Amino acid sequence: MADLRLIVGLGNPGSEHTRTRHNAGFWFVDALNEKFGGRFGLESKLFGETSKIEIAGRPVWLLKPATFMNLSGKSVTAALRYWKIEPEEALLAHDELDLAPGTARLKFDGGHGGQNGLRDTIQLLGHGKFHRLRIGIGHPGHKDKVTPWVLGRPGKADEATILRAIDDAIEVMPLAVQGNLMDAMTRLHTPKS
Repeated sequence: MADLRLIVGLGNPGSEHTRTRHNAGFWFVDALNEKFGGRFGLESKLFGETSKIEIAGRPVWLLKPATFMNLSGKSVTAALRYWKIEPEEALLAHDELDLAPGTARLKFDGGHGGQNGLRDTIQLLGHGKFHRLRIGIGHPGHKDKVTPWVLGRPGKADEATILRAIDDAIEVMPLAVQGNLMDAMTRLHTPKS
């Protein structure tokens, strides 16, 4: 497996979206950036905010697209081209309806599962061959309730479990960055006793 060189958080820009479930990808890269002492700055040619950090002795770019979620691919593909990074060296962190809050899962390749940021990225790349960090936000129970759910803020208990899952994912990032994705997956996906 290739080393990870780019970690993208998917979300919507603007303070009104900051703590919404749909911005779980932003929560993740913000926490990662804070842990590894980075500083985000706006990079207009990449349509987003970027930061460069070091994980396990390797340089890693962080990206938060400043486009809205459904246009995330524009920022992701611009960054891949600009930094000459292959899609399989990238990880996209995003909210996941099909996982309970408190769950985070790594995955490589596949479809978009209705996630608009993934949908746009896959459409622009022509494939889905990149890593994903799926951050569980739970499902409201009915498809008609999905939009207000993802654009809403989680309750205190859910927020705490989502943040705990993000911490668990950050713990395995050194392995992932070094290309040991299987080990990172095993550690992240194994329930803590």
